[in-house]
Amino acid sequence: MNNNLKINEMGSEVVEGFSCKPKNYDASRPIMHYKTIIMICDGERCATAGKIDKATYLREILKDMGLNKGKNRIKISRSGCYGACRFRQVCQINENTRVNGNIENNGLWLKNTHNFTDEQWRDIFNKLVDNKSLEDELGVEYLIPMKVYE
Repeated sequence: MNNNLKINEMGSEVVEGFSCKPKNYDASRPIMHYKTIIMICDGERCATAGKIDKATYLREILKDMGLNKGKNRIKISRSGCYGACRFRQVCQINENTRVNGNIENNGLWLKNTHNFTDEQWRDIFNKLVDNKSLEDELGVEYLIPMKVYE
């Protein structure tokens, strides 16, 4: 038996040198369920605002909390620049409202997330799992308002 065998979150054997790429590709296999996707700006200014790889850091917190799989899974993804650099580092929350996400949190933008502590992130993740409204729970000082300009 190979003790160096790496298995990804979906239970598939991983190609050597990769963290999640499956060895046996199956195009018909469904993607892994998520309740919430948090898109973190990884543009030039935001990526350097926190001085750490925020996506990897948050994924480790989610693993510690057991929120990296299952029905309440929170997925962290990097995005390109959102054009909201004055609020660095920003992230957008997208809820899976077709299944178990809270529509009130869908499309919310958090600002200055590079200043959030480990405990603040854990609190946000718990609120998302409990389907609490982040706007009500956190207050507007954490959120970026949006406006249609004509």
